[in-house]
Amino acid sequence: MTRHGGRILVDQLSQQGITRVFSVPGESFLAVLDGLHDSNIANIVCRHEGGAAMMAEATAKLTGRVGVAFVTRGPGATNAASGIHVARQDSTPLILFVGQIPRAHRDREAFQEIDCRAVFGGMAKWAAEVERAERLPEYVSRAFHVAQSGRPGPVVLALPEDVLAAHANAPDLPPVAPRPATVSGAEVDALLAPLERAERPLVVVGGPHWSTGAARNLAAFAEAFDLPVAVSFRRQDRMDNRHPHYVGDLGVGMNPALGRRLSDSDCVLALGTRLGDTATAGYSLLDPAAPGRPILHVHPDPDEVGRVWRPDVAVAAPAPEVVAALATRAPGPHPDRTAWRESARADYEAWTTPAETPGAVKMEAVIRWLSDNLPDDAVMTNGAGNFAAFIHRYFRARSFPGQLAPTSGSMGYGVPAAVAAAIAAPGRVVVCVAGDGDAQMTLNELSTARQHGAAPIIMVANNGQYGTIRMHQERSYPGRVSGTGLFNPDYPALARAHGAHGELVERTDAFAAAFARAMDARAEGRPALIELRLDPEALSPATTLSGLRGAGA
Repeated sequence: MTRHGGRILVDQLSQQGITRVFSVPGESFLAVLDGLHDSNIANIVCRHEGGAAMMAEATAKLTGRVGVAFVTRGPGATNAASGIHVARQDSTPLILFVGQIPRAHRDREAFQEIDCRAVFGGMAKWAAEVERAERLPEYVSRAFHVAQSGRPGPVVLALPEDVLAAHANAPDLPPVAPRPATVSGAEVDALLAPLERAERPLVVVGGPHWSTGAARNLAAFAEAFDLPVAVSFRRQDRMDNRHPHYVGDLGVGMNPALGRRLSDSDCVLALGTRLGDTATAGYSLLDPAAPGRPILHVHPDPDEVGRVWRPDVAVAAPAPEVVAALATRAPGPHPDRTAWRESARADYEAWTTPAETPGAVKMEAVIRWLSDNLPDDAVMTNGAGNFAAFIHRYFRARSFPGQLAPTSGSMGYGVPAAVAAAIAAPGRVVVCVAGDGDAQMTLNELSTARQHGAAPIIMVANNGQYGTIRMHQERSYPGRVSGTGLFNPDYPALARAHGAHGELVERTDAFAAAFARAMDARAEGRPALIELRLDPEALSPATTLSGLRGAGA
């Protein structure tokens, strides 16, 4: 059957099981928009290409399937680059399709011309340009394979508009075949041998491919072998945080006691995580040059294993497959580790007991209220800023997938992620917590939420500043404020202008009633926004403005 390239591409996406794409339309891919018109694929039209790429990335995290976004050439592609970087550092399978100039105009700096291979080559797993319409199924098939293979990540495919407009007889290719499990009994034995000898082991979990079943298997494995389980940065939904074997997160603003425990451990089992600089406090808690204990590294990318850490045992496989195999094993003789594990849990419990911060609205109390009152399957999203440290410390994730947050530290992620989650899982309560600087980057996606019937609850933590940068600024140049103050709009009025519910909270004791009204709006199918008016004195859960200035005096 002869079809134009746009229809060939859309039909190939249907073959791969894609039911939703995110886009900002451009004249460079009109044929794709035409192909989508009669397809069973929903086109979620966004307000900024960065928001579209982040929505696709968040959808992939939530569903475990490849996220797909379409943007135009030049400014559209460069706007979307922030989402590509998130997908790269978060190991998220994502395909960004970029409309491109006609092939005949190449290398003349034509209108919005961009060399996608050069721009994205160092950021994506694969960046390519399709040369002929009949090869579209081949390129799309390869894109899905690359995005999901080994360590998952982003792929960028440029689509010249003349290729999309051309007609061709190109048969569809079937979807990516399921990958059979490959973990052997010998590999499991090799992991368990040093682990069973350890007196102070620590399991560190992170990375891609996770599932609800993997979370259950991890808990069963930890219980059977009496192991404390920590997670890497913004991977707190890998295990129910209420479980007695969960001991906290090795991330920005980590519990110092947990950091010391990593240093004091005599065996580290790294499941899925790269065990990078954030998890190790800049490699100060664990030194790749001299780790001083067995490192057991499980990672899906064989090229990652051994790249930073010289592992004593290496298994190149998705962590959930290894955890499933470990959970079936009965423990052999090992030292009594109960005191080690219980003290780690006690440290976590103490750390998550709210410490009071200045101001009439106390973020620690708000986040703890959410932790105690949200449904177990709620989805929490956030971008970047010191406000997020309150989530890491005081919100106890319960079920996977329940945490959508960028390990890359990208601002502006929380709002589009919440919109995407509310579209993908309308039955689940979706809450975004964003700082005022964070929110203003992508709050325009409230319009996308309204257009597509999404009803997330967005909380804006407004302290009138880029709080993280202000904190570092006060440490280095106390009292010399430059470039960190912010003007803020009337957030509730802005929400109401979008047809959403909006209100201001100026006291902690008013929050619960405000959230109930936000839930009422959600039940009506409308988004809600709650502005939390914070004291700028409270820079983080453990840092105040005056305290920093006093320390620098």
